Amino acid sequence: MLAPQRESSVPLQRQLYDAIRRAILEGGLPPGTRLPSSRGLAAEWGLGRNTVVNAFEQLAAEGYLESRIGSGTYVSDSLPEEFLQVQKDEPGPSKVESKGQLPVLSRRVEWYASLQMTPDPESPIPFSPGLPALDAFPVEQWRRIAARQMRRITRSALSYGDPRGLDALRRSLSSYLNTARGVRCDWRQILILSSSQQALDLCARVLLEPGEKVWMEEPGYLGARGALGAAGARLVPIPVDDEGINVEEGIGRAPEARMVYVTPSHHFPLGSMLSLGRRLALLEWASRSGAWILEDDYDSEFRYAGQPLASLQGLDESGRVFYVGTFSKVLFPSLRLGYLVVPEALLDAFTSARALMDGHPPGFTQRILADFIGEGHFSAHIRRMRGLYRRRMKVLVEALREAFPEGPTVAPVDSGMHLVLDLEKEADDRALSRTLGDSRIDAPSLSRYYLADPQRKGLMLGFCGVPSHELKRGTSVLKRVLEEQAFQD
Repeated sequence: MLAPQRESSVPLQRQLYDAIRRAILEGGLPPGTRLPSSRGLAAEWGLGRNTVVNAFEQLAAEGYLESRIGSGTYVSDSLPEEFLQVQKDEPGPSKVESKGQLPVLSRRVEWYASLQMTPDPESPIPFSPGLPALDAFPVEQWRRIAARQMRRITRSALSYGDPRGLDALRRSLSSYLNTARGVRCDWRQILILSSSQQALDLCARVLLEPGEKVWMEEPGYLGARGALGAAGARLVPIPVDDEGINVEEGIGRAPEARMVYVTPSHHFPLGSMLSLGRRLALLEWASRSGAWILEDDYDSEFRYAGQPLASLQGLDESGRVFYVGTFSKVLFPSLRLGYLVVPEALLDAFTSARALMDGHPPGFTQRILADFIGEGHFSAHIRRMRGLYRRRMKVLVEALREAFPEGPTVAPVDSGMHLVLDLEKEADDRALSRTLGDSRIDAPSLSRYYLADPQRKGLMLGFCGVPSHELKRGTSVLKRVLEEQAFQD
């Protein structure tokens, strides 16, 4: 097998998975072949052992490999028929001829699959990061506005809408962003979208050509990695420390990058804030090099010490920053509304591209939200949630300290909706996360957010979406799982 391509945007685990799968399908590894041990293969490829183990587990789950106790890992004697049918490409106008054969899909789909993103749980469970307090949402208030809007509905409201979104919502949102987030924009620069994920995908489609480099925070948000990587970008991991993304390191690694993705007000997932010095350095580099900045302001409303931090976009004098926001975390996920603030010069291009993606956002929901913001309910709800989330964070921190008086370490956070439970670097946080999932505990591992080998191990623990007694129950399960893991080690 070929040596790993460390400069590639494809994760090392996916490269190993692809190499073994290809060797099996092409006959290089016949059925019954014994594979090297995970330790041996990790040494040969220069990878972390967990990377190899995860690739083996994925291949086993798909039927390519089987583990024999006390003997090792082997190529399965019986491979799924649909996989055998695509061992070799036959000449001809189409590769999809026989009934039951899977179509040849795009490389974009392989990229999506490599991220292994799972949907949010159907009901709130500890410790889902980014899940708001649905039990504290003012449902009756929302219902009254919805009923009022339904009484006023007209035939024209049932027709197609503006791809940019409802004017009333954009005006209300512009006023809020200018006041609360320090965003400098006219309401006409706002596009209403289905989510922040759609905003990232739209930016990738409009601004990037395949092969262009993009700085990615390391570790960083999987949704951004998915949207940018699927567009063909070459993702360049740039380390994050207590001052946020290391701009000097980014310039050293890829000065010609076309774009940078950042979460400056509250880094995801580590929680640091991009310092003023680095904000100015990032803006200066983008202006000088002609690069674009995607500012994902996903949960900055929730700050528990002082006022929320002003946006990076508010400091931009060159029109290089795209500001991304969502209502999923401040209101509720099923609302499916987000927004994108676009530099004025590019608004026409983005409007056309947005119209081609899915036409326009849902008009009725926008009308309810516009009234909810315009009548002051939105700001009031955020203020209430700041107090509630601060209290729930305190409950979780105290429960963790009581459960683990000698470690692992945990500390309160100044902002955001989750904290990080640090683990030893030798810990298998991915395995711990999977085990917790079997007990209905959602605690993503830090490792999964790294493009390269993880430099820090830990678990993300959200504290907003469930009541205090559920946070305590989740902590008890977490303690049991960690103790069982320590005993096995």
